[in-house]
Amino acid sequence: MKIDSTSVRSAVANDSVHDSDVRLPSGRVTNGGLRSRDIYKHSLPGKPLISVITVVFNGAETLADTIESVIKQRYDNIEYIVIDGGSSDATVDILRQYDHVIDYWISEKDSGIYDAMNKGIALCSGEYVGMLNADDLFFGENAVLDIADRFRETNVDAVFSCLNIVDRHNLEKIRRKYRVAAFTPTFLRIGVMPAHPTFYCKKSCYEKTGMYKTDYKIAADFEMLARLLIKQKISWSFIDKVMVIMRSGGLSNGGLMTSITLNREIVRACKDNGLYTNWFFLALKLPIRLFELVR
Repeated sequence: MKIDSTSVRSAVANDSVHDSDVRLPSGRVTNGGLRSRDIYKHSLPGKPLISVITVVFNGAETLADTIESVIKQRYDNIEYIVIDGGSSDATVDILRQYDHVIDYWISEKDSGIYDAMNKGIALCSGEYVGMLNADDLFFGENAVLDIADRFRETNVDAVFSCLNIVDRHNLEKIRRKYRVAAFTPTFLRIGVMPAHPTFYCKKSCYEKTGMYKTDYKIAADFEMLARLLIKQKISWSFIDKVMVIMRSGGLSNGGLMTSITLNREIVRACKDNGLYTNWFFLALKLPIRLFELVR
C-alpha cells in the first residue's frame, strides 16, 4: 500500500487527553495502539528510547509508506506516536491496520501542524524525540540505529543529517539534496537550518525551552531550532548521511505568497531569539538552494 500525507495537521496538547479517551460517536476522538493494551516502552541500558512522531491530516495516500519505514528500522527501542487531525479519508483505517505496531495514535480535530507536534511531544516517553511527517520516510533500515549510535558516542543534545526531496510519485527521482554539513547557528540569519525531519533532540531540551509556537503559520519549526540553538545553546552533531526522504510539495512550498509569509516569519523568529537578519540576508540562501537542485 502506498502512503503520503497531503497537509499535516494536529491535535491540541493538553492534559485532558489520556490513553483511555475514545469518544467515537460522530467520530470526534478515536485512539489506539500498544498503550491501549497497557504496553509501554522505556529506555534500556545502552538502548535509549527514541520517540518518532508522525502528524497527519487526510494522508491516506502515503501514510502506510511512512509507517512501514518506521517499523522496518533495525533499532529495536523506538516509540512511535501518530497524531491525526480528524481526517475524513481512510487515514484512521490505516492507523487501525497498524494498531499492533504503533505505540499510540489519536485522531481528533486539531488546530494545525505545530499544535499536533506539541501534542506528540507531550505524549511521548522517549529520551530523544524527532518528527517524521506523513510525506516523509526513513531512508534505509539503519537511520534510527545511526541516530542512537551518535547520541551514545557523543552525548550531545541533538543530531541531524541529510535529506533528499523526491518526486511525489516517483521516490527514486531526487529533486533536491538538502545537506548542511558546515552548519553554525549564524546560518539561521540567511534562513538556512538543519533539515527538520532529520532533527532528533533530547526531550529534556523541549521541556526547558517550551513547545512550538502555534501563532506561526509556516516557520514554527525554524523558530524552534533558533530557540534551541541560539537561546538554549544546545550541543549537536551532524551525521553526513541521508536519513530521510521527503516528497516534494508541502506546507512551505505554496507559491509566492507562501514564500513571503515564510520569510516574514523567519525574520520574526530570528528577532525573537536575538539574531539579527533582514530580507537581504535571506536572499543569500538562494545560491545554496540552486546548488541543491538535482537536474
